[in-house]
Amino acid sequence: MANQQTAKYTIGVTLIMCLVASVLVAGSAVLLKPAQVANKTLDFKTNVLKIAGIYDANQSIEAQFEKVEVKIIDLETGKFTDAITDIDKFDQTASAKKPEQSEKLEAEVDIAKIIRREKYAKVFLVNDENGLSKVILPVRGYGLWSTMSGFVALDKDLNTILGFGFYDQKETPGLGGEVDNPKWKQLWVGKKIYSESGEVRVSVVKGHVDDSTPDAEHKVDALAGATLTSDGVSKLMKFWMGDNGFKPFLTNLKNGEA
Repeated sequence: MANQQTAKYTIGVTLIMCLVASVLVAGSAVLLKPAQVANKTLDFKTNVLKIAGIYDANQSIEAQFEKVEVKIIDLETGKFTDAITDIDKFDQTASAKKPEQSEKLEAEVDIAKIIRREKYAKVFLVNDENGLSKVILPVRGYGLWSTMSGFVALDKDLNTILGFGFYDQKETPGLGGEVDNPKWKQLWVGKKIYSESGEVRVSVVKGHVDDSTPDAEHKVDALAGATLTSDGVSKLMKFWMGDNGFKPFLTNLKNGEA
């Protein structure tokens, strides 16, 4: 009888401890979520500022981000839209997973391997005293091991790259992970996305690209030992800068029809 009572007592205490632990964990998750969301938003804004080349570590992120105008565009029409009312809370990547906010891509179109493309996208505009100064666009696509998510910043000609980089990727450290290497990211600056006929020409190629390389203005050195990651970067740029990505918007913006 004593052994039974001891066993019941032990089980009872264990259950109570488990219940208390569960409540504490759940409570902590609820309490920490606002801070986690805020940090994620701040990190996102920081990356936009860095790609745009206007980040200053000595100033608050929020103050700096006031220089950036955030707009929503309809990727199908390439025009600004008010379909999304709360721009700050709009998660573009998450919307791509929702059937009502995205469309499944055919295999021959889905060269970036994103499976579904969202209907609406965030774009970031920076203006100066002369008007539009630069445009920052979100891009993503699959490398070797992961979906790489980042930004490309374009000059006011909407063709010249001012900055390019990823804020989320899980490629092989020392190989594909070198997409985070500042030296490699700097190679993109000054490159042209489109040919004179409007074709997407920018790409990552094997070997060293210098001024004597044919079409050098459209080419960037591939990452050593990371062929699939390099190929993934080329394909995601081709997709997002093409007709199924931001090209309709950039065309409209250039013509004053966005």
